[in-house]
Parts: sequence; structure tokens; C-alpha cells
Amino acid sequence: QVQLVESGGGLVQVGGSLRLSCTASGSLSSINVMGWYRQAPGNQRELVARFTSGGNINYADSVKGRFTISRDNAKNTVYLQMNSLKPEDTAVYYCHLAQRVRVYWGQGTQVTVSS
Repeated sequence: QVQLVESGGGLVQVGGSLRLSCTASGSLSSINVMGWYRQAPGNQRELVARFTSGGNINYADSVKGRFTISRDNAKNTVYLQMNSLKPEDTAVYYCHLAQRVRVYWGQGTQVTVSS
């Protein structure tokens, strides 16, 4: 079993920054996909950024150049640095981990960008 604990959400003004953290614990594989998704009210959950099993990084087009994903393998933690935030970034952000054909989600953290 794997547990994902997120932190770092909150309320920020347009143009501001936030950093999200997600720490994984439990039975972790060295080969996995880990990253962030988000879901705004009335919308489907969508990919924001993730590390692939091969170590590459995928970003949603809408966040390229503004968001940066990073990881600390020693701490089993993934970060999402979000800069130049826009109102359309408002959503619940979910940490995601996929390994051994199973998918795990964090509880979600709210990010609200006010104009």
C-alpha cells in the first residue's frame, strides 16, 4: 500500500506563487510515474506535470514556462513550483503515483487564485 500526503495549497493573488509538496510512503517501487493532476469545478481531472518512469517530465501546455516539477528521491517527495498564477489555475491539485499497474491519489489540496 502507498500513501500520498500533499501540502502547500492556499489562496494567492494573480501573478503570485505557491509550492506544493507530496510525500509518498509505504511500499514504493524505484520505477514509477509520479506527479500532479488538477480538477476544477465542472471539469475533468487533468494532468499538470509528472515524472515518467523513464525520468522524463511531461507538462500540460497551459502551465509550461510557469510551473516546475522537481523531486527529492531521498525523501520520496515531489514538488510543484507554481509561478505567475492565473485565475484559471484555481483547482484542487492531486498528487498521483502509478507503479506495478496500480494508481494512487493524494487527498487533494485546494489552490485558489484571486483576481
